[in-house]
Amino acid sequence: MNVVKVRKLVSGWPGVEEDLKWGCDVVWSVAGKMFCVLPEDQRTGPCFKVPDEDFLAITDRPSIIPAPYLARAKWVLLENGKAMPEAEQRAAIRTIYELIRAKLPKKTQRELAD
Repeated sequence: MNVVKVRKLVSGWPGVEEDLKWGCDVVWSVAGKMFCVLPEDQRTGPCFKVPDEDFLAITDRPSIIPAPYLARAKWVLLENGKAMPEAEQRAAIRTIYELIRAKLPKKTQRELAD
């Protein structure tokens, strides 16, 4: 997936914010909690958080590695955009958005109600 596709995917989700961090990475977050990062120059595929129980299985796949600096928080990096089928990438990004949103304070969750 590229920046345009991720932007289109998350554009209608409540509370999603997009900004540029570290000078070259597009970051999507909900209530200040990051859930997906993609280099603006697209030198790699996306980097996103995965459920803790899925981390080892996902990183055992070819071209999917623990994300540098974020692996302890169970983030993965797709070394290229084809390391995971696009439909699976979309589903994984939506899943982690929902999990992060569910862990937000109840007041914040109510503010983000669909």
